[in-house]
Amino acid sequence: MKRLTTHLTQGLDTVFAAHGLNAASFDVLATLRRSGAPYALTPSQLMDWTMVTSGTMTNRLDRLEAKGLVDRKKSAQDARSVVVQLTVKGLDLINACVSDHVVNQNRMTEALNAKEQEELDRLLAKWLAAFEPPDD
Repeated sequence: MKRLTTHLTQGLDTVFAAHGLNAASFDVLATLRRSGAPYALTPSQLMDWTMVTSGTMTNRLDRLEAKGLVDRKKSAQDARSVVVQLTVKGLDLINACVSDHVVNQNRMTEALNAKEQEELDRLLAKWLAAFEPPDD
């Protein structure tokens, strides 16, 4: 499992690096993209989705903001809070990266046929359920 994880991580990191990202920055940008237009979430929502601490999220957001990929804006609903929003540059970048990411994921799983992929997915979900409670 460790050896397979190493190969998969290297495969993912290669695609992210080609876009000037790492796994952490991809995670934040992809989470904002999945949120739908206007591609904005509060830092707390991002922390919940990405399962990182406040300090880690602040560091990630600082770096993404410095690259012009996200903006922090005062919330229209609550002047005390902030929302993090993808910039046009950030949206263009994550769209291109996600397209390459999907191609890469297909490449990395092509050793298994469709039936084997379905079976692996079922088995991994069963195994994961032993460690995580089901969603309600």
